[in-house]
Amino acid sequence: MSTPNFDIILYGATSFVGQIMTRYMHETFTDGSIKWAIAGRSQSKLEKVSAEIGLSGIEIFTADAKDEAALSAMAAQTKVIVSTVGPYALYGETLVKVCAQSGTHYCDLTGEPQWIRKMQEIYGEAAQKSGAHIVHCCGFDSIPSDLGVHFLQDHAKKKYGQTCNKIDMRVISMKGGASGGTIASMINLIKEASKDKELRKELMDPYSLCPPEHGFTARQAVVKTAYDENYGAWIGPFIMEGINSRVVHRSNALSGKLYGDDFLYQEAMVTGEGGRGRRRAKMTGLGMGALMAGIAFPPTRWVMETFILPKPGEGPSPEDQNNGSFDLVFLGTTPNGKSITCRVTGDRDPGYGSTAKMLAQAAACIAKDIPKSMKGGFWTPATLMGNKLIKRLTAYSGLTFEIVED
Repeated sequence: MSTPNFDIILYGATSFVGQIMTRYMHETFTDGSIKWAIAGRSQSKLEKVSAEIGLSGIEIFTADAKDEAALSAMAAQTKVIVSTVGPYALYGETLVKVCAQSGTHYCDLTGEPQWIRKMQEIYGEAAQKSGAHIVHCCGFDSIPSDLGVHFLQDHAKKKYGQTCNKIDMRVISMKGGASGGTIASMINLIKEASKDKELRKELMDPYSLCPPEHGFTARQAVVKTAYDENYGAWIGPFIMEGINSRVVHRSNALSGKLYGDDFLYQEAMVTGEGGRGRRRAKMTGLGMGALMAGIAFPPTRWVMETFILPKPGEGPSPEDQNNGSFDLVFLGTTPNGKSITCRVTGDRDPGYGSTAKMLAQAAACIAKDIPKSMKGGFWTPATLMGNKLIKRLTAYSGLTFEIVED
């Protein structure tokens, strides 16, 4: 196999998050250490993005998401392809197939568990044979959760000689807007689930992304409105828990059950103290339920898509991205009752400003920091990149990882 001409090709550079990421890569990879290019379906749109950002000398590739020959030719040119083209369940399979079969590494920002599982089942063996490292969920879902747990467990083992068999993640604050691309992925998942009984059953399984032989049986708690004594506040469900917890459990499985056979993991939103916090927790749960029900019912889905929800290509303004942030706290407990806490923060809106930076550094980490001796297959951010990615994220992406003392 000939030496690739590029370290990274960004596929989907004209998408909402793709444009943010292209600008970030242009501003960050200025020393020439990362050789990169942009790609997408439309030459004219790619040229427009290039001109607006000022990408002098950056090469452009064009390929439709279902054109296997064009995608194969593109994959042959690079070490890593990073994709922002979603919903992945509709547009992502051909590119994963090409990368898994050719040995080209791949990462994306999907949060679609049904599609991830399908890709693992169909192309897992091919990726192992070719040596391709395939890593889904390299945005806000699920890098902060997956690496936050990894970071906490690493410190627990050093401090107590054992990892935590129970971790509760709490979203202390999160500020940022939703994008039409994320909404489109959510709508597609709910539409699929409303028609497929087996998929609905799969979505109830917290271990659905673990290898079939995982053997985990611990019953994971479903977060509802509750008072959390550890935080002294009310909590409600967190919409990203469904994908984040699955990635964390897969990391446990792939790491040889480092977190334990009986590992419990839970995510929730902290809504505040007193009556106001309780009301906000209830409204959080009711709002999520109403959104899901509205999308599942075709007439209300049409109204929501037409008049309420953002459309693909739409998202938070640059000001909202820059003013956004997130603050997550992880409380871990070891089997012998010892406690340890860590905090993960981001300095941009989580879904887009921070996600673009996380995804770019994940691609750079795969291209530059991961040895060829690492076997191919479908990895998680924690199991493939771990501390190497944490180092990049804290240096270049505005994230912090810190142990919180009492």
